[in-house]
Amino acid sequence: MKITFCGATGTVTGSRYLVEAETNSLLIDCGLFQGYKQYRLRNWEPPPFNPKALDAIILTHAHLDHSGYLPLLVKNGFAGMVYCTAATRDLCQILLPDSGRLQEEQSDYANRHGFSKHHPALPLYTEQDAVRSLKHLVAVDFEQDFSVAGFDIRLLPAGHILGAACIRLTRAGEVVLFSGDIGRLNDPVMCRPADVRQADYLVVESTYGNRAHDPADPCAKLGDIIRRTAARGGAIIIPAFAVGRVQILLHYLRVLRTNKEIPPLPVFLNSPMAVEATRVLIKHQAELRLSAEQSEDLCRDVTIVSSAEESKRLNLRTGPMIIIAGSGMATGGRVVHHLVAFAPDARNTILFTGFQAGGTRGADMLAGASEIKIHGRYVPIKAEVDVIDNLSAHADADEILTWLGHFEAPPKKTFITHGEPAAADTLRRRIEEQLGWSCEVPTYLETCVLDGQRPL
Repeated sequence: MKITFCGATGTVTGSRYLVEAETNSLLIDCGLFQGYKQYRLRNWEPPPFNPKALDAIILTHAHLDHSGYLPLLVKNGFAGMVYCTAATRDLCQILLPDSGRLQEEQSDYANRHGFSKHHPALPLYTEQDAVRSLKHLVAVDFEQDFSVAGFDIRLLPAGHILGAACIRLTRAGEVVLFSGDIGRLNDPVMCRPADVRQADYLVVESTYGNRAHDPADPCAKLGDIIRRTAARGGAIIIPAFAVGRVQILLHYLRVLRTNKEIPPLPVFLNSPMAVEATRVLIKHQAELRLSAEQSEDLCRDVTIVSSAEESKRLNLRTGPMIIIAGSGMATGGRVVHHLVAFAPDARNTILFTGFQAGGTRGADMLAGASEIKIHGRYVPIKAEVDVIDNLSAHADADEILTWLGHFEAPPKKTFITHGEPAAADTLRRRIEEQLGWSCEVPTYLETCVLDGQRPL
């Protein structure tokens, strides 16, 4: 076998791994590149493989940096099946059409306001392209063995978000494990990732490879931010990922309100996708730590904002309130319109709730930017900008090392991916020094032969 690293190298996005053996080939994940423009431009380049030649695609989970390239692959001729867990299938049915619709809206907005360098601006793919790609999805249970094109495959719980899986491939007795995104060991909503005992080769993520999550209680910090913002008459605007992050925020808000630790502010969930994702979460409640009653209570006392007109009216409201809207890194979605309205007012707070990839508006704001560009114009940032970075659904470096500690023997080679350069290299050093494993941080489009030899 050999692996070509077609994404998630030097960055936390664009997860794509081409696995080839003899005349067969699989793609592990097919994510969109996000963040810096030089990465986003890769989405528009021809892929470094022939989509028509792929036997199948296996998805670790539904986040767009792992699944969002699928509509384009289907549009360009991929005709095989896409294997994933049932929850990942259900979430992709929400996320992928929304991604296509958002791209259409952004290109239309750019054309109407004339701020695109391209004439006309075009979407990477459309909502209809995304809908067509959904027919390729095939649901597979966790821990169920199945075979595709000579590969034996098993999906193991990764704990990152609903449906997230590690992918175990076996061919000719050699086992390759793709960690996908590894979840937290003590997440309040998701169950912990499955322990893995053995793999000949390992591809492991490193999003937080150079960091440890703050041990402070994120629920307590959320309460502090809400109380101080409300005291000055401000609104709390929370850019949040529709899958995973919104649900844990709703859980914490429910706890804070039940315990009367925050004033009874109106809470608006301005993300139709997050509402649908919450319904999927309740459907697959068996994957959660939450009880059925806790799951059902997530949206109690929360106002669901459905239409674009309702969303616009929120920008005219005054006084303390909480608005949760996508996207989590403020790269698009309804939250950018709220930033235009609320970021220039010092009474308000813009609260991020997780990792912000370099090149995103979220990363710029957390770095202290005095203004950000939205729809071709610059918006001043006078609101308080804060982050609760230990809400992340990613394991931190210590948790990754704990997870790796369950291996009964070192893999022949461990490839460190899905991390920015400093994070990936720091995790490489820690694994080499603490576990004594042979590690490598692959580069973009590097091909590695899995026979113990040097990379090609």
